[in-house]
Amino acid sequence: MHTKPSSLIIAILLMAFFAVSCSQNNTPLHETIMLKNWHVKQSASLLDLPGNIVSGPTLDTTVWYPATVPSTIMGVLTANGLYPNVFMADSIKLVDAQQFNKSWWYRTSFTLPEISEEQHVALHFDGINYYANVWLNGSLVASRDSVYGTFRRFAFDISDLVNDSVNILAVEIFRQQPGDLGHGFVDWNPAPPDGNMGIWREAYLKINGDVSIDHVFIASDVNTETLDEASLTITTDLVNHSSRAVSGKLTGTSEDFSFTVPVHLKAGENKQLKLTPTDIADLQIRHPRLWWCNHMGEPNLYNLKMEYVTNKSISDAQQVTFGIREIEAYTNAGGHKGFKLNGKELLIRGAGWTDDIFFRDTPESNEIQVQYVKHMNLNTIRFENIWGKSRNIYELCDKYGLLAMVGWSCQWEWPNYLGKECDEFGGIKSQHDMDLIVESLEHQIRYLQNSPSVFVWLLGSDMLPRPALEKRYDSLISSIDNRPYLGAASWRKSEVSGPTGVKMKGPYNYVGPSYWYIDSVNGGAYGFNTETGPGPQIPVRETLEKMIPADRLWPMNDLWNFHCNPSEAFGDLHLFNDALNKRYGQPSDLDNYLLKANVQGYEAMKGMFEAFRANRPNTTGIIQWMLNSAWPSLYWQLYDYYLLPTSAYYAARKANAPVQLVYNYGNNGIFAVNETLQSYPRAIARIRLVDLKGKDILSEEVVVDLAENKPQKVYQLSQVAGNAFLVLTLFDEHNTELASNFYWLSGKPDVYDWEKTEWYYTPLKSTADFRSLNYLTPAQVKVSQVINENSKGNAVRLKLTNASQGIAFFVNLTLKDNQQHTVYPVFWSDNYVSLLPGETKELHCTLPEGSTEGKDFTVAVAGWNIEEQTIKLAL
Repeated sequence: MHTKPSSLIIAILLMAFFAVSCSQNNTPLHETIMLKNWHVKQSASLLDLPGNIVSGPTLDTTVWYPATVPSTIMGVLTANGLYPNVFMADSIKLVDAQQFNKSWWYRTSFTLPEISEEQHVALHFDGINYYANVWLNGSLVASRDSVYGTFRRFAFDISDLVNDSVNILAVEIFRQQPGDLGHGFVDWNPAPPDGNMGIWREAYLKINGDVSIDHVFIASDVNTETLDEASLTITTDLVNHSSRAVSGKLTGTSEDFSFTVPVHLKAGENKQLKLTPTDIADLQIRHPRLWWCNHMGEPNLYNLKMEYVTNKSISDAQQVTFGIREIEAYTNAGGHKGFKLNGKELLIRGAGWTDDIFFRDTPESNEIQVQYVKHMNLNTIRFENIWGKSRNIYELCDKYGLLAMVGWSCQWEWPNYLGKECDEFGGIKSQHDMDLIVESLEHQIRYLQNSPSVFVWLLGSDMLPRPALEKRYDSLISSIDNRPYLGAASWRKSEVSGPTGVKMKGPYNYVGPSYWYIDSVNGGAYGFNTETGPGPQIPVRETLEKMIPADRLWPMNDLWNFHCNPSEAFGDLHLFNDALNKRYGQPSDLDNYLLKANVQGYEAMKGMFEAFRANRPNTTGIIQWMLNSAWPSLYWQLYDYYLLPTSAYYAARKANAPVQLVYNYGNNGIFAVNETLQSYPRAIARIRLVDLKGKDILSEEVVVDLAENKPQKVYQLSQVAGNAFLVLTLFDEHNTELASNFYWLSGKPDVYDWEKTEWYYTPLKSTADFRSLNYLTPAQVKVSQVINENSKGNAVRLKLTNASQGIAFFVNLTLKDNQQHTVYPVFWSDNYVSLLPGETKELHCTLPEGSTEGKDFTVAVAGWNIEEQTIKLAL
């Protein structure tokens, strides 16, 4: 056990720190004050008085570094200019991890007005990693004996410790140790040198009168037959912090209802209230504005303000944003778990999130990423590790209509990651660990449960919790929440909750697009695959140049491997590259490699999502592993670390269009898929098969009555010979285009060696052959900007016309600034498109409001068989 520093030492240090940091705050009767103006220092020289605040290139243990909270120590150090090239090559290995075996201090100061007798002040930490001693004004508030656990939240009554001048708060942080149930990135990226030690979620003061309002939860019960009414149940804890009885009233005000309830509290009482339509008629909502996920409707939100009033004073108030929606789990005919939203079955289509390796995500970067997910036509994000430095990422999911799968990581299920022995139930074995993690789960549920986006709790990843632990989880969830849970993200049978009904049987490395249609045993398109994907997604050259020195960019080498994943199965690109060489031919240089990698990555990603859509109702969910990267990587990302989309991003967008025509690589069928709640009678499916010169081999039209929220087969295509292009277009009954899709097909199929399947991939005996694409006739694409009176400054419209006699294949548009840097976020209506001879397409993109003022932009237009050109934009 670490020896506690003496109060005298702490007092000396805190008084010295006063000169460095001070903030002024005015406090009403009830208020929440976010703690700001932090500084950080290593505890190597505890008695050293703080010198100047610096942001030098090397660590100085005698100075206080400016910091924000939430943060990790590495996040603070990099923000202060240390380790500026930590992501270049293998530089992260040069960071001295031993420095984080010592404790580190966070410091701030705050002022309060005189606190009256009926006011109480609490210090809150929503997340500390991992142990902490907390000091205020030289007094120990709590020690690391009780302040530990990444996913616990802490609140300390400091009413007797604060003063009416400057208050000095100091938090000594210790990193997690092997066996601790903390953060981890598993095999996704290198481990952060500091183990993510820090105050990783928000820290704040909460001031209230004698009575506080805690744990407000609004649960909804929707009439799924009519969708025209819903009942609300509101639960909350009212806590009397005084030594005398208090009488008052609890009020609630929302857009559609209000209430007032008298509440009497005994001295020191903690009373839970449960309000239902039986108690308050207005909680039976007529014509509710329901919360829907992407493609199914609008993500409507409500706001509820609750106040406890006594003696004509508002003792405390809580503002809660919530949604009215109904989540149900079901099991389909194949025994696979699925989910319904407001009574409607939906196919979960999403990807797995990770925070930044040093926890440097911001509300702005979070919003860009959530907008990306919606733009890709996905409806779900999986948060394996209960990520997020605050509620912000979940509030954005609420706002944009994205479902959230939230739960524990497999970090605790494998001895090489957890750092202690594990069994078939992972590493949570002892009574102490089970107590800790049950309390942690309660804190996380309370933290997130008013987010309508959160639809399921994951209590394990690769493994089930041991039965004794799952029983406690089950009891907890049923007592405080109304969502379903999954015992694991893998196919398991629990003695407590029965079969999980979901799978994670891979693959995680490259497989061709036909895999998902053919496989019916492992990761193929059946059931709910909670994490899977076709392996690498290579970032754009601009990003590669930030990862790998110019003289090591080509040919591939150990530095490329270092930016793969730190495990044997994903430590290089050989599986992806072997397939690429056979399918598309040996690349001639780096740019040619990136072009072919984009084509192969696009084809693989589109095929995966489309297969799960076409195979409904036997499929119930698909989570691409992963959505994003914690650091600059070559694997598992729909956009790269620097928020630049890969080709797989636009493959996902195309594959998941609300209404789409899909080619089944397994049986050559054409399927119309519709995941909206709208039907399309007498829709027209146009099917064209053309050769490499752009000449028609087949041209057909089929009339189809497209029902809501289901797929149907509309055409059977014969096996192609050689190579051909398949062009699919869907029109409504008024001949308005609803969707389009494009494929390059090979008469030689991918052949899999199923008997040699590993957990992470199935090897190919032989591959499809697209090498003839290297001999496509050069095409000429004319590009012009479309400007009309309705054009907005943040909108760009381009007309692309193929002025040649052959196909213009895989044409990519990239918006650049006047420094020739790629602009982001940019939301193209489509990208990586192909044009038939004489065909014209109009593409548009939107930029953030105000991002075009005083700037010059160009669009780079490149493709497989066209010369790159640059178009200057008029904005």
